[in-house]
Amino acid sequence: MKDLLRALPDLGRLLARLVADPVLPRGAKLALAAALLYLASPFDLIPDFLPIVGYLDDLLVAALVVDGVLNWVDRGLVLKYWPGTPDSLERVARAARLLAAWVPRRLKARIFAAR
Repeated sequence: MKDLLRALPDLGRLLARLVADPVLPRGAKLALAAALLYLASPFDLIPDFLPIVGYLDDLLVAALVVDGVLNWVDRGLVLKYWPGTPDSLERVARAARLLAAWVPRRLKARIFAAR
């Protein structure tokens, strides 16, 4: 989870760059844009001023999006826009996979594979 928390700024850049990419399907762009808005918004389900717990909702949204992107978007495209190293992306992917395991794969496929 620490890897995912440390990577939140890089994830924000990745999401913004992916949303602007013409190759990405429309459904995936909408999901990424919604996640970006939520992460950037000062209004959260759990207020950020609460120590530790306040960032859980941001962490879970980031994990769901990262897991979805890494499973349904071409890895080469993701690496093109990832500001870190491929190894750092793999560490983030492992953490995201653990947190997003409860989300049905079918739902992620519907969001990220939609044309």
